[in-house]
Amino acid sequence: MGRLHSHNYGKSHSTRPIDPKAPSWIKEDAKEVEELIVKYGKDNLSASQIGVKLRDQHSIPLAKPVIKKTISQVLEENDLKADLPEDLDNIVKKAIGLQKHLKANKSDKRNVRSLELIEAKVHRLSVYYKKIGRIPRDWKYKSLIAQLE
Repeated sequence: MGRLHSHNYGKSHSTRPIDPKAPSWIKEDAKEVEELIVKYGKDNLSASQIGVKLRDQHSIPLAKPVIKKTISQVLEENDLKADLPEDLDNIVKKAIGLQKHLKANKSDKRNVRSLELIEAKVHRLSVYYKKIGRIPRDWKYKSLIAQLE
């Protein structure tokens, strides 16, 4: 399947472990892994950043087989969940950075189009998250307000 707003095909992600069971080399038990997730959540790390830390520093390839829950579920149980979903927040930050760039470089027509595409993604994602109840129904992306946050 082709990528959205791109002329490229393919997948851009790392390869997940094949076996859904917890590997035998993991020394930590489920309670210790949950404590690590809560500790990193209190340091304002996102769920994907916590997963990378667990993989790189604690040699836990996937947290779900060990604790039988996702990292997001653990953060939600401990009231550490972010206001906006991580993917929506990243796209909004990308749009803000591009708006700052366009203020300094007014003749950059290619990135004007890129900003339009990014904002289309924001609106598409916000419709989905409103439908499933993850963000409030009255949430609206406005470029000027997003720059202030």
